[in-house]
Amino acid sequence: MKNILYSIRVSFIISFFLFLATVSFAQQTKQEKKAAKADQLKEMVESKNYVFVAQSVMPMGGRSRQLTSLYTLDVKPDTVICDLPYMGRVYSAPMGSSEGGIKFTATDFDYTMAPGKKGGWTISIKTKGQGSEELTLSISESGYASLRVSSSNRQAISFNGIIESHSSK
Repeated sequence: MKNILYSIRVSFIISFFLFLATVSFAQQTKQEKKAAKADQLKEMVESKNYVFVAQSVMPMGGRSRQLTSLYTLDVKPDTVICDLPYMGRVYSAPMGSSEGGIKFTATDFDYTMAPGKKGGWTISIKTKGQGSEELTLSISESGYASLRVSSSNRQAISFNGIIESHSSK
């Protein structure tokens, strides 16, 4: 009887340590994946080569809404292509425009990058020329982002979404 109790205790202790080792290994793998994703994001942000995919919109005077269509802000080293919806007050509309939303392609813009408050990055993109827009993108190390679009022609609007590489778009 003592031998049976002894072998049960030993089996329990061995099982417990194997469980702890497995959990520790899984945690280490998670941390390695998280660090690899943060490094990949940093490389995309520094090289100005990524896509912001909007998932929800928050107009200034309204409630948050989930987006069901694909809306993006495509950032490349020499071009910014914006295709986002707009809900809010417009102060002056461009002549002859039949399309709504925030749609433009800019090749003349200022791009500044700064470290974020809790890791991640804060990106400021200021387009130049007619209908200039100011885009402020706050990106977390996990790839989630918020975008605020300001313009002199309309109320500011915010979007939440994710950052992806061009190949996964």
